[in-house]
Amino acid sequence: MKTTTLQSSRLGAAIILASLTLGGCATTNNPRDPLEGFNRGVFTFNDTVDKYALKPVATAYKNVLPSFVQTGVHNFFGNLSDAWSGVNNLLQGKGEAGMQDFTRFAMNSTFGLVGVLDIASPAGLPKHNEDLGQTLGHWGVPSGPYLVLPILGPSTIRDTAALPGDWYGDLWTHKRPTNVRNIGTAVKAVDTRASLLDATGLVEGAALDRYEFIRDGFLQRRESQVTDGGGKAAAADGAKLDMKAAYGDDAGAPATPATEPPVTPVTPVEPSPATPAPVTK
Repeated sequence: MKTTTLQSSRLGAAIILASLTLGGCATTNNPRDPLEGFNRGVFTFNDTVDKYALKPVATAYKNVLPSFVQTGVHNFFGNLSDAWSGVNNLLQGKGEAGMQDFTRFAMNSTFGLVGVLDIASPAGLPKHNEDLGQTLGHWGVPSGPYLVLPILGPSTIRDTAALPGDWYGDLWTHKRPTNVRNIGTAVKAVDTRASLLDATGLVEGAALDRYEFIRDGFLQRRESQVTDGGGKAAAADGAKLDMKAAYGDDAGAPATPATEPPVTPVTPVEPSPATPAPVTK
């Protein structure tokens, strides 16, 4: 595990160094994206990989496997993430949320058949999605420039630096034997991509510049996550359109259409018959 973590750290450092080197000469209209030239190149690479590999496999996964199997897979890996989310909530001083995460993990790991069933949510324990990047942001570490990582997608310098910690905190990375861990990691990636198929179609159909659309949605969403919704008001809604924002956590549920208040019928008031005026002599 130490070797894997060290390799991950070196990979993260190499990506950051390469981005700074290759993106240094790029021009951009967004001050948060000084590496736009490099980022657009990686974005195009990721799009190609997604088009010819990830998306076809995810589409087959969604169309072939029964929905209850997909739900079980999604719940299983989501349950594992609750443990690391609990750690980060405690590191951020959110004691109640942290204990809820650990309680969720304990309940679903036992009574939920190792997490295949999510019995904690109906029991009133909300799910949180906290990571080390959010913890660093809570501590006041600035996000730094926007950065697109190969395969992993949208990120920032701060979140990229936090990746080795997030990988180590993911309980599945400690799974043995290695071949089982690798298979599970691949299944998790396909399941995540399958949950984003609808959002992908929406992004492709709506955005004139998909790169800018995903970038702006991702940055707004991360700001909202770090500040617990205290950022821009549009961040939560924009997050549903950035493929989460292409590589984030669970896709949001479709918005519930607004309902108009019931209209109370107005009963017409009939005019009362006129009273004849008294006749005076």
